[in-house]
Amino acid sequence: MPKSRRRGGGNPRGSSGAQHRNMQPFSDEDASIETMSHCSGISDPASFTEDVPEIDEEATQEELEYKLKGLIDLTQEKSAKTRQSALESLKNALTSKILYEFILERRMTLTDSIERCIKKGKSDEQRAAAGLACLLCVQLGSGIESEEIFKTLAPVLKKILSDGAASVQARQACATCLGLCCFIAADDITELYSTMECLENIFTKSYPKERNSNGISSTQNTVLHISALLAWTLLLTICPMNEVKKKLEMHLHKCPLLLSCDDVNMRIAAGETLALLFELARETDGIFLDLRLKA
Repeated sequence: MPKSRRRGGGNPRGSSGAQHRNMQPFSDEDASIETMSHCSGISDPASFTEDVPEIDEEATQEELEYKLKGLIDLTQEKSAKTRQSALESLKNALTSKILYEFILERRMTLTDSIERCIKKGKSDEQRAAAGLACLLCVQLGSGIESEEIFKTLAPVLKKILSDGAASVQARQACATCLGLCCFIAADDITELYSTMECLENIFTKSYPKERNSNGISSTQNTVLHISALLAWTLLLTICPMNEVKKKLEMHLHKCPLLLSCDDVNMRIAAGETLALLFELARETDGIFLDLRLKA
C-alpha cells in the first residue's frame, strides 16, 4: 500500500449503497441512548474477530453491513454526540476488518460526512472524522478512489490545521491525517509540495529564533508541532531528489536545535527526522553532506 520512495523529477506515482430498514430520527435528548443501541454491536473491536462455531458467514457479513449502513446515516444526524459516536464506531470497524468493497461503494457518502463533521464539528468530532479519513485511505489503498477522497478533504484539513483558534487536538489530528492520506493518495506533485509546506509552517515555529539559544521550552502547541514534523518527515521519503536537496538546505542545520526542547517527544521526533535527513543527504551527494557538516 505505501508507495516506494520517489527519486527523480516528475510527478509522484500515479456511492451508492443498498437501501436498508428505516432508521428513526434522533433528538438531542435521546441521542446518546439511541446511538449506543445502534453502535453497541460493533463498538468493540473484538466483536469482529471473535470465532463463533457454526455461524453463517454470509448472514454475519450482511448483519455487519446493515449496522455499518446505520452508522453512516447517523454521521449526518443533528446531534453532535450521535455523530461522534457513529464516527468512533466506524473507526473501530475499519480498524478491525477489511471492508474494501463496502467502503468502495459508499466512499462518496463517507467522504461527505467526514467533510461536514470536520467543518462544523467541535474538537472531539473533528478528531474522530480525521481518524476515519485516514482509515478510508488505508483501506482503499493507493489509487484514484483514495486520490478523490484526499482532494476533497485536503482543503478543509489544511484550513483547520492553520486555524489558531481551533483546538490543538483537532489540529494535531488534521496534521496526521494530511501526512498519511497524502502519502497514500496524492498523485499530483504540486499537492505533495503544498501539503509539506502547510506542515512546515507549523513545526518550524518550534525552531528557536536565535541560533545560539540555550534551549527550547515546551508550549501547549508542542504536541501539534510534533505531529506536523512527523507527517512532514513521512512525505519527505516520497519527494523527488531535487526537492529533497532543497529541504536539506532548509532544515539540516535547524532541526538539531529541536534536540534541546524540554519535551522528550519532540526530542525523539527530531532525532528520527535527523536520521532520515542524514540518510537522504548521503544518498543525494556524499560531498554535499561533508561540506554542509563543516559549514
